[in-house]
Amino acid sequence: MKRVLVTGGAGFLGSHLCEHLLQKGYEVICMDNLITGSAENIAHLRDNPHFSYIKHNVCEHIQISGKLDYVLHFASPASPIDYQKIPIQTLKTGSLGTHNTLGLALAKKAVYTLASTSEVYGDPLVSPQPETYWGNVNPIGLRGCYDEAKRFAEALVMAYHRIHRLDTRIVRIFNTYGPRMRLNDGRVVPNLIGQALAGKPLTVYGDGSQTRSFCYVSDLIGGIYLLMTSGITDPVNIGNPDEYTITEFAEIIRKLTKTASTITFQPLPEDDPKQRCPDISKARKELGWEPKVPLQEGLKKTIAWFSGQNA
Repeated sequence: MKRVLVTGGAGFLGSHLCEHLLQKGYEVICMDNLITGSAENIAHLRDNPHFSYIKHNVCEHIQISGKLDYVLHFASPASPIDYQKIPIQTLKTGSLGTHNTLGLALAKKAVYTLASTSEVYGDPLVSPQPETYWGNVNPIGLRGCYDEAKRFAEALVMAYHRIHRLDTRIVRIFNTYGPRMRLNDGRVVPNLIGQALAGKPLTVYGDGSQTRSFCYVSDLIGGIYLLMTSGITDPVNIGNPDEYTITEFAEIIRKLTKTASTITFQPLPEDDPKQRCPDISKARKELGWEPKVPLQEGLKKTIAWFSGQNA
């Protein structure tokens, strides 16, 4: 049985990844210090004999006994509310945490996968964004702690790949949504769904013309698994290329929740990207992957989950 470590495994994406790997027949070690993750996200996995949980901060030395076949580094705050509240911890997770997990993978001769982000592209001057685009990032802005942590992490992963011949993967994750998102995590999907279910006005920042693309979590996890088990060492975008303005998206949420809520407009946050859309040509060609879940179908499942949390 292949043995895998998932850091940040109690987070939104990490918990779905742990679940998927268990279903694929892996032994899964989940590591999380629960700063932004939740024990509830992995509660249903605790009885699985092939699952174990370690409460640990990846910025400190990591010791795992026995073999490891894969290390997936998914630990990091990922929403603006979180990383602007704890910017130093975010930078340390991208630097020290990446260094520690790379060292572990090297010692165990494990395949290493970094969860990077579309935020490495910053406020892009090119759309859709291909992996060859170097980005347009403000290193000292409010979002810089997250953007630069991930850009540094990518550079460190490639250094380990080139110098130590470590077998590495880098997945650039675009906006993903689904069950187990935190209602208060500040991102557009839980924000608007939470407001709609509570009958509050839906908050749209700026004039609402900025765009996002939304990938349902099962599609994303499937893409990550294909990348993890591939031989591709360059970064790969995983996301849904269907692009919506935030106003269009808010109207879809209004319709699906049958809310009477109105839409209100607030000032655009600093360095908020005007466009976010992945070029997934590489994933299609080299992984045979593309998203399958339509936006409205995924949103119905997500709304049902949030409704259940509020019940």
